[in-house]
Amino acid sequence: MTWDDSGQQHQIAGQPARAPEPVWWPAQPVFAQPAPRRRPVASGVALAVGFTVIGVFVLALVVYFLIFLSPGVILAASLLAFVPLAIVMVGIWLVDRWEPEPRVALLFAFLWGAAVSVGTALIVDLVVGSVQGLVGIGAEGGAEVFGAVVQAPVVEEVAKGFGVLLVLWIFRRHFDGPVDGVVYAATVAAGFAFVENIQYFALQVVDDLALGSDGLVFVFVVRALMSPFAHVMYTACTGIALGWAARRTGRVGAIGWFALGVVPAAALHALWNGALVVVGDGFFVYYLLVQVPIFVAMVLLVVFLRRNERRVTHARLAEYAAVGWFSADEVAMLSSSAGRRRARRWAAANGTGPAMRRFVSDATRLAFTRQRLVKAKRGHDEGARRDEADLLAALAASRSALQAPPAAFVGWPQQPALAWPRQQQQPLPEQVWQPQQPTPLQVPQQPAHEQQYLQDGPPTHDPWGRPLPPPGW
Repeated sequence: MTWDDSGQQHQIAGQPARAPEPVWWPAQPVFAQPAPRRRPVASGVALAVGFTVIGVFVLALVVYFLIFLSPGVILAASLLAFVPLAIVMVGIWLVDRWEPEPRVALLFAFLWGAAVSVGTALIVDLVVGSVQGLVGIGAEGGAEVFGAVVQAPVVEEVAKGFGVLLVLWIFRRHFDGPVDGVVYAATVAAGFAFVENIQYFALQVVDDLALGSDGLVFVFVVRALMSPFAHVMYTACTGIALGWAARRTGRVGAIGWFALGVVPAAALHALWNGALVVVGDGFFVYYLLVQVPIFVAMVLLVVFLRRNERRVTHARLAEYAAVGWFSADEVAMLSSSAGRRRARRWAAANGTGPAMRRFVSDATRLAFTRQRLVKAKRGHDEGARRDEADLLAALAASRSALQAPPAAFVGWPQQPALAWPRQQQQPLPEQVWQPQQPTPLQVPQQPAHEQQYLQDGPPTHDPWGRPLPPPGW
């Protein structure tokens, strides 16, 4: 689309004044049907219920830890657990830069993993242990191996994956694809690993103080430095599956994708736990030959998904550009990290940084919303159409804040009088943009000297013989 310039004309001396160019407005697509009204009540109630459940589990975990551990030990273990947590949060931030997720959704995901998932695992472990005690099954019967290789992977991945599924249901309009699934799954896993590390570190501190050993060093190296992304990799399988579901099905259909994603998540988890129990002294060789390649493959997969997001952004915004919502330069800017950085620097220098951030965020979400509309197997996606209408309205508001387009052209002001060549010319008055009431046309009789002027043409020299500037100077 072509926007009108600042309104100032640069005219070459001796040439007649050109007529003002018209203002071209972008062609806007017309929706065949009005977008359905949004129903925020259901999502708000679900979010409130979710945080209430999280609060109950938080209180239960606090009581549980205080019963078996002293506050000083819990504090020391928490400080150690912050190390892998910081590493994981930096990784999540790097993945989430293209389309940052809302903070309330990330907070919900983290607390679900830290409280509900951990609490569920503890409850199931307590129930299974009680049942094994009643039937007389002890560690010698393989209960320890069963708990590490079967029970823990299945229970923990189902509990964490269900938190990602809840995020998809509650924050549906912000869950756009596999990368969002990785971000939310990694956040849930980060919360789970944080609390689990507190438990492992605290119990090891108690054992070292009682036995005079130094096992905490080995536990810290293995859990904090060698495998900070272990839980992230497992739950990311469920997140990727739910990310594909977000583009292809609805809330009910996502349950099947959830079950499909839990299978590789539990398998990878069992592979790690089984090595800790079975491999023994060859653990570090196993780690280099098996776990490191798995981690590298997961990183390459995330890089591929990030690049695919950029391609999707460019392809879908180009469709809106074809009907006038964006220009080609805007599509190129929004489809590259370098272009976004330049746009943010420009906006910060002009005092419109927040508006530019909203513009970039809404445009990216619009591209992924369009992807949902294209990939949906159903005849139409009411939620996506509703999101599309809201995002287009938000984009219009952000564009107005960045650079409001001029109003419809009314007319140019009267030309100023001629000035001497060396005399400083006064600046042109501002254009008249407001509509004016038409006045009747009056043609007075021309005086004799003006009639002579029209017959002979304008004078070329002043009374002292000096040349006059050409008309329009």
